[in-house]
Amino acid sequence: MTLDPHNLLAILGMALATYATRLAGLALAGRLQLSPRAQAAFDAIPPAVLVAVIAPSALATGWPETAAALLAALAATRLPLLGVVVVGVAAVVALRALA
Repeated sequence: MTLDPHNLLAILGMALATYATRLAGLALAGRLQLSPRAQAAFDAIPPAVLVAVIAPSALATGWPETAAALLAALAATRLPLLGVVVVGVAAVVALRALA
């Protein structure tokens, strides 16, 4: 497999743009004076993005994945993140074996 120089340049350019936006966000975040309501909105972004990434996979692939996602969500009310991941992975493996 060969890598076209134009493709490599595009990949490097996208990586640089991604890195620059992350740095800009970090540089600006410390300078903003946010109201409590705006701070709450910013704090809600990571879980919202996580749900947006996980939900389509959990709901569109089959019943084992949907049930495992529900079990992981239930585990998230009591366990730390690593425990939730273990429960989710174990549940999807066990439920796929049953299907």
